[in-house]
Amino acid sequence: MNKQKATLLLADGTVFHGNLIGKPGTNGGEICFNTGMTGYQEIYTDPSYTGQIIVTTTSHIGNYGVIDSEVESDHPTIGGIVVNSFSQIHTRVDASGSLQDYLVKYEITGIADIDTRKLVRHIRSAGAMNAIISSEHEGDLEGLKAKLDQLPDMNGLELSSAVCTKEPYYFGDENSSIKVACLDFGIKKNILRSLADRGVYCKVFPAKTKLAEMEEWNPDAYFLSNGPGDPAVMEYAVDTTKDILNTNKPLFGICLGHQILAESCGISTYKMHHGHRGINHPIKNLVTGKSEITSQNHGFNVTREDAEQNSEVEITHVHLNDNTVAGIKLKNKPAFSVQYHPESSPGPHDSRYLFDDFISLITKN
Repeated sequence: MNKQKATLLLADGTVFHGNLIGKPGTNGGEICFNTGMTGYQEIYTDPSYTGQIIVTTTSHIGNYGVIDSEVESDHPTIGGIVVNSFSQIHTRVDASGSLQDYLVKYEITGIADIDTRKLVRHIRSAGAMNAIISSEHEGDLEGLKAKLDQLPDMNGLELSSAVCTKEPYYFGDENSSIKVACLDFGIKKNILRSLADRGVYCKVFPAKTKLAEMEEWNPDAYFLSNGPGDPAVMEYAVDTTKDILNTNKPLFGICLGHQILAESCGISTYKMHHGHRGINHPIKNLVTGKSEITSQNHGFNVTREDAEQNSEVEITHVHLNDNTVAGIKLKNKPAFSVQYHPESSPGPHDSRYLFDDFISLITKN
């Protein structure tokens, strides 16, 4: 088939030329990379990637198509994809369709046939930045740059209220003895599955829901989900989390939820140079002394100095690559959180014990 040319332009002026995949057009966002060797559909449908262009470091993408059971949200909200070799066809017999058709359906523009290893090395050196993919501006870099300059910076950007559910909904067995109120900042379906598999009946609330509304359901505990954007500008979530802590009910946070818990304790967060995104990140549990390989996706992190100086907070997990904070718990409240994704979709299952720890905290409370 005839290939249509496409251009990738980074905010620092770096240009890559390749071929269009997905829907013809122009899409942009913060460019980042994921080092996972599998699970591209789960990655593309993770709401935490809202507004981001994803570079997948595995060289061949699309070969197993897409399937309805492997989505992490109702539809992808990414700003584009960048791949090396893209397969227009798939070989998995139970796939519901090709990745190409999926991208077109959800109006995602991508680029293939570029040197993704070179691109990733550049991002690791220069840092995450805005970028734009276009099949409409071949040879017109000035026009493309003008569109790129209009994109918002991820630093200071609030996105959770845009991607969360608009109305509360339930997940799990209504006859379960444990009820957990989940604040949806961009929640992944496999988090809800992981809770439901452990006998939890979940009610999922929009990001800006106040404690009083959630308390009307009389939950046994609370959960703060993953999601996109800058936690430092989510005052509404921080205020609600403070109110939750005052109930003394168990609280568990993942990824953005971890950052929000930290902010509610007076611990600041910051934008990382290029973030952690992949399914092979090594974490050490400082409580047990054991290490685990984890799935991660975040561009912001908890300030270690603030956490160390907070007498009410204990650092429970650290990232072994850069010693960043990967988990905390409160000393005077039944609350804890981790920076990574124990639901591991995709990724290893080393950290799923954290859901069991949450259930134990609820039953003992």
